[in-house]
Amino acid sequence: MTKEEIFDKIADIIADRFEVDKATITNEMNLQTDLDADSIDFVEFVLELEDTFGSEISDEDAEKLSAVGEVVDYVAAHQAK
Repeated sequence: MTKEEIFDKIADIIADRFEVDKATITNEMNLQTDLDADSIDFVEFVLELEDTFGSEISDEDAEKLSAVGEVVDYVAAHQAK
């Protein structure tokens, strides 16, 4: 899957979960400050990413993900081969 395809799927998840316009989602968007996501929102988002992309994201790695682009890069690097 290309980074563009990964971004598109992540943008769909964010738009649905956080009720934002998909067109406003960028790689620079901060998950906590721009989306006003609390810790429960973030955990649920990570779980949905794991389900969508079929790979596990450790708690330690999840804590390092703050921007949409970082999530895209992480998923791209950890895709099931």
